[in-house]
Amino acid sequence: MSKKMNVLIACGGTGGHLFPGIAVAEELEKRGHGVLLLISEKKVDAEASKKYGGLTFQTVPAIAKPPTFSPKMIPFLFKLWSTVKQCRKILVEHKSDAVLGMGGFTSLPPVFAGKKMGLMTYVHDSNALPGKANRLTARWCRKVLIGLEAAASYFPQSDVVVTGTPVRHELTALPSQAEARAKYGLSPEGRAVLVMGGSQGAKRLNTLVVEAARAMPGLQFLHITGAFDHDRVKEMASGRAGYHVLSFCDDMAAAYAACDVAVCRSGASSMSELAYVAMPSILVPYPYAADDHQTVNARVFEDAGAAVMRQEAELDAGELVADLTRMVEDEEVMREMSSRADGLALKDAAAKICDEISVDVLT
Repeated sequence: MSKKMNVLIACGGTGGHLFPGIAVAEELEKRGHGVLLLISEKKVDAEASKKYGGLTFQTVPAIAKPPTFSPKMIPFLFKLWSTVKQCRKILVEHKSDAVLGMGGFTSLPPVFAGKKMGLMTYVHDSNALPGKANRLTARWCRKVLIGLEAAASYFPQSDVVVTGTPVRHELTALPSQAEARAKYGLSPEGRAVLVMGGSQGAKRLNTLVVEAARAMPGLQFLHITGAFDHDRVKEMASGRAGYHVLSFCDDMAAAYAACDVAVCRSGASSMSELAYVAMPSILVPYPYAADDHQTVNARVFEDAGAAVMRQEAELDAGELVADLTRMVEDEEVMREMSSRADGLALKDAAAKICDEISVDVLT
């Protein structure tokens, strides 16, 4: 490649921001460009980034905006401005040509700093209902890149491009189901359910799944609980054959390959991965998500016929049994839902994002 650019990707705070950012970084490096990933000081970022030793990471303080009229706004603004200055220094040292924010208030300082320095700036939003932080950050962006067409109307003053949401590179080549099931001690026969509660917690959902599993002895489960609920769930599932409990999964390719259907939250990153691997799902939105955006995400998949949406407050173990039974015992239902999920996937999202940046910076 005769032309090279340096791109800073701000992707800290949650796995939903980090993993898509890593996917873009991997694509940029494959094309010969320089990349620096800016992450928060949160433990979740440190743990998740360990697996990607070939990439360069740098931390900045995490920023969470308090309510607008809260007394905490004054220290927030001070911290925000301090982080902007820190980001400006990082951009100079990295000799950055472009800044890509993957969402949330962690993206705002580097994007703002980049705009003031005359760099090309972008923000990516994965959700059907964009967050307030991204709508604010968009003011300083050359383009807004979105994962779902439904988000476009929330950026009326911006140049919006539907790119899809990048997924981690390892999902491009899943192992065989037999190999994946052997890894988790699951039988090669019958159906298996992947359960994911998400980083924000899912104690009640975890409980409902274990209770439902007792009524479905022929169904296997691979249950990713999160660190805080692992011991409790493991105790609840003790003695139940075909029930494998993990606190954290560092091989999602194998987890998806091992299973036939998912029960999970409807965060944007999980939704993108479900579509990418064409997995039918029962979606239970996180009830305290900002602006209830996970419900909006889940509705997109339900309306497309790719998933069933259930609100946690209204869900009980009996309904979960009924939903899972209806899906796994009907081959045609599973095939149709898988096809609908696959239809929602934009599988070259990382490449599209890189193309948009390259066009602006290198031409």
